[in-house]
Amino acid sequence: MTATVHLAHEHDVTFACMGCTFRLLVGPPEGAGATVAVQAELAAIDAALTRFRPDSELSRLNADPRATVPASPLLRAAVRAALWAVQRTDGLVDPTLLGALERAGYVDSLADAPPAPLAAALEGAPPRRPAQPRPDQRWRAVRVDDVAGTIARPPGLRLDLGGVGKGLAADLVAERLAAQARFVVDAAGDVRLGGVRTATRPHEIDVAHPWDPEPLGTVRIAAGAIATSGVGSRLWATRAGGHAHHLLDPSTGAPAWTGLVAATALAPTALEAETLAKAALLSGPLGARRWLAQRGGVVVHEDGAAEWIGPVWPRRRTPPERLPPRLRVALPVPRAGGGAA
Repeated sequence: MTATVHLAHEHDVTFACMGCTFRLLVGPPEGAGATVAVQAELAAIDAALTRFRPDSELSRLNADPRATVPASPLLRAAVRAALWAVQRTDGLVDPTLLGALERAGYVDSLADAPPAPLAAALEGAPPRRPAQPRPDQRWRAVRVDDVAGTIARPPGLRLDLGGVGKGLAADLVAERLAAQARFVVDAAGDVRLGGVRTATRPHEIDVAHPWDPEPLGTVRIAAGAIATSGVGSRLWATRAGGHAHHLLDPSTGAPAWTGLVAATALAPTALEAETLAKAALLSGPLGARRWLAQRGGVVVHEDGAAEWIGPVWPRRRTPPERLPPRLRVALPVPRAGGGAA
């Protein structure tokens, strides 16, 4: 589920990208022209970074038998972002888990597949525990060389850019939109927003509950990013009769069941917000506070209780019919029957 605008004058376009749904909202006077240019840029990013296309540059890198492979500036930037994320999270957000993802059942894009019921998945899930880093730290063997224009890694070590790629994509196109009056780039739940007129009229973002129709609260952001990570967004039934999702425990290669169902993080960039949200969810109820304390965010426990952490002061949502015309973006936490990536 992507962002929803209740009252807006912005140019609004939704399209498929990177195996999920993206949405652009750009304020006047150049909204339509700006979204066309941004869509073209995102299409190029998708073609290079998705793992769901065998002809993408990422797929070709993963299949290349050489230890050192020539790489475009975009792919080098994306792999460098993935290395930053794994270093920033002490190994939790690990880009070297593609083989484990495929073994869990996540081989093809799940964009058009409805998620399995979250309640059933939680009922049959193994004992809860925080995720841990991969002991062998294989990601340390990946090197990006901008002078030589190459990426080096042991042959056979395949990379999955996942949410890091979405966050980076949102940040890259945000640079193109920086001079617009208002803009929102919603990369399937990784939301980057800003604009030259938002200091006096910030964006308002509703953070939805996984299964309660009433939002957890509304936060106001003039510029920056907010991202949600949740076990309900990519959730499927396994052949063994259980359930799996796309957020893996690096230490085991299996889906992480930590006691949290969703985490939302605020940060200056979508890459950082995505990284912090995922690290918070993987760390479980106690560890999540470490990742969200500085920038702020919210986690949702398995019993539905929400916990706001850090310098975030949400307020109750004003019904849309009582609001003056303004941009209001509803950022969903993944729901039991479906949700954002």
